[in-house]
Parts: sequence; structure tokens; C-alpha cells
Amino acid sequence: MADYTIDETADITDVVCPMTFVKAKVALEELDDGKVLSIRLNDGEPVQNVPRSIKEEGHQILKLIDNEDGTYNLIVRKITLEDQT
Repeated sequence: MADYTIDETADITDVVCPMTFVKAKVALEELDDGKVLSIRLNDGEPVQNVPRSIKEEGHQILKLIDNEDGTYNLIVRKITLEDQT
């Protein structure tokens, strides 16, 4: 059983890199601190680059789920700047 509840979802399967990270970042910015976002993204560059970029921004990657249809769900917790120090 997961130790998180998904608060919001974002589907970025209709955009290509580098816009995938931009869309994911905007979705995270709209979330309250500590909330959990599920981001649906395509296999390939998005699943390679978006998780890395989100982690570099300081957010917590909780899980990457393979939907076995060429897409993934990336589960992310928004971390505040105060929490990063």
C-alpha cells in the first residue's frame, strides 16, 4: 500500500521535449507545498528527462509506474525551499 495520496494529476503525453518538463514544472508550481502530483508521460525522452529534472529542482520522486502502454505515471511530492535546507 502506498504511503501517499495523489492530490492532482497532469497528462503531458501530448507534448514533446523540452516542453514536457515545462508542463510538469507548471503543474508542480500550481500545487500547494507537500502535495502529491501524478504526471502521465510517454516512454523515451520524457521518462528519461522529466524525473531527473524534477529531482534537480528539489522535489521528491515517490514512484515511477510503467503503465505497459508506452506511458508512465511519475508520482512526485512538491517540496518547498524551506524543506530543502
